[in-house]
Amino acid sequence: MLARTLRARCAARGLSSFYRAYSAPATTVNQVPANDPAKRDPKPNVSETNATALSSVGSFDKVLQEDVAKAEELRTKQAPNYAGTWSTSQQPRAVAMQGPRFEQTIMEDQPRPYAAIELIHKQPVRWTHERMVSCDGGGGPLGHPRIFINVDKPQICWCTYCGLPFAHEHHRAHLESLPESELSYPLGPKGNPAEVDVSQRITNEPLGQR
Repeated sequence: MLARTLRARCAARGLSSFYRAYSAPATTVNQVPANDPAKRDPKPNVSETNATALSSVGSFDKVLQEDVAKAEELRTKQAPNYAGTWSTSQQPRAVAMQGPRFEQTIMEDQPRPYAAIELIHKQPVRWTHERMVSCDGGGGPLGHPRIFINVDKPQICWCTYCGLPFAHEHHRAHLESLPESELSYPLGPKGNPAEVDVSQRITNEPLGQR
C-alpha cells in the first residue's frame, strides 16, 4: 500500500514538472484588457501612403494616388446611393473592409455596387384598369414566382418579390393630390437612369425576359 502511494506521488510530481516545462508563460507586454476604460481614437484603415503619387498607372489612366479622407469615406459608406445598412443581417462595410487586406488599397477602384433597395424606388408606378394584376419579375431565370396583387385600395401597391409598384387608374387623381414626400414611388417617369423603360409583362416562354 505504501509503495503504491509513493508511486502515485512521483507520477503526480512528474506531470506537474512536465506542465511547467511546456506551458507558455503569461506575458504582460502590450496587453489591453477587454474592459479597457480608456477611450481610444479610431484610426483610419486607409494608409496615408496612398496620398503619395506613384509612377505606375492605375485605372482610368490615372496614377495610384487618392485622398485619405475621401478614401475613408468610400470605405465606410455602405453603397454609393445608401449610407447605412438596410438589413439586420447585413454587416456594415466599415467592419467588413478593415485589416491589412484593405490597407494601401485604392478604395475608388474597389467594387461598390448600388443598393437595389434604393434603385427600386426610382421605378414609376404601373397604372392599370384591372382590380388585380400579376407580376413575375419579367419571367425567365431573372424573374420570380408569379404573384397576384390587389389594387382596389387608393394607394400604391408593390410586388413583395421585386418591389415594382402598381396602382389603379381610378385612384390616380387621389394619388396625384398627395405630396411627393408621402409617396414611396414616382407616379410617372422622371428621367432617372435607374428607371426600367420596358413595361412589365407576363412571359410564358421558359427563358423569356422583359
